[in-house]
Amino acid sequence: MPESTVSETTRKLSYGEAVNAALHRLMEELPETLVYGEDVGVPGGVFGVTRGLRKQYGDRAFDTPISESAILGSAVGAAMMGRRPVVEIMWADFSLVALDQIVNQAANVRYVSGGRLAAPLTIRTQQGNGPGACAQHSQCLEALFLHVPGLRVCMPSTSQDAHDLLVTAVHSDDPVLVVENRTLYFGAKEEVRVGGPVLPMGGSRIRHEGSDATVVTWGAMTWRAVEAARTLALEGFGVEVVETPWLNPFDTGAVVGSARRTGRLAVVHEANVTGGFGAEVVARVAGAGVALKAPPIRVGTPDVRMPAAPVLAQELVPDARRIADELRTLILGGSR
Repeated sequence: MPESTVSETTRKLSYGEAVNAALHRLMEELPETLVYGEDVGVPGGVFGVTRGLRKQYGDRAFDTPISESAILGSAVGAAMMGRRPVVEIMWADFSLVALDQIVNQAANVRYVSGGRLAAPLTIRTQQGNGPGACAQHSQCLEALFLHVPGLRVCMPSTSQDAHDLLVTAVHSDDPVLVVENRTLYFGAKEEVRVGGPVLPMGGSRIRHEGSDATVVTWGAMTWRAVEAARTLALEGFGVEVVETPWLNPFDTGAVVGSARRTGRLAVVHEANVTGGFGAEVVARVAGAGVALKAPPIRVGTPDVRMPAAPVLAQELVPDARRIADELRTLILGGSR
């Protein structure tokens, strides 16, 4: 990975501000970078994440018509011709309009050109449930994209990772889907190192240590899992929370190692349980021959459409209480 041309500093930033800082850095150090999408230019993004880019970098940050297929189609072409477009799809649900451009085009560029061309394209989006989001604005679709060879996928949960993973994505010559979460944009500020070296893809984070069970998680669910682990620690149970912000490439070794140490495995994600990436995690641990003390479990949203009423939605999306209950049962070996 190349060294950064932006001087390293430490700033206190929220998750959304960290994304913004990464975009400013990328526009500064990579002149071929473009940032565009619906309302990302003059308005600065519906969540303020692209604020200031248009003013500072002019036509390199611009608004587009409401056409995800046009946004992604033009980005694939621009990437093949030497640009590094960073396009925003306002909600992950809207990426379904442009599946052809993502799955059949961007992911195939290297293969169909025999390696002569690349598509250094970054797709920024956000997903997950929020108050009143309803069925068309709350789907968690990471498993869909993880099924496609040629696409890199990451889901940061901290301000530091929101900055670092985006920088890594844009420096990559592969198409990368960076999935953020709007419930994290305006959270507490934390110290963020801005301008450091460009980090390689992959890796995992131990967010809580324990020896009784392993929880594998990513995105906004990370902190609900940590809260559950802290609750159980007060009861004498040790839960190790392994966050995998990069889902492709996935840190199988770290997950397998943790499962071997604890002997119990749970995967927590906001996405629907059936067909979710949690099943792949369980399969990898099983394939490594890990002898678990209890059958692995998946904690996720039931297989239903998301209701608009916040009180109903809250009953479906895993929270710290439900995660703790599931883990307690897993550790004690009771019926579920």
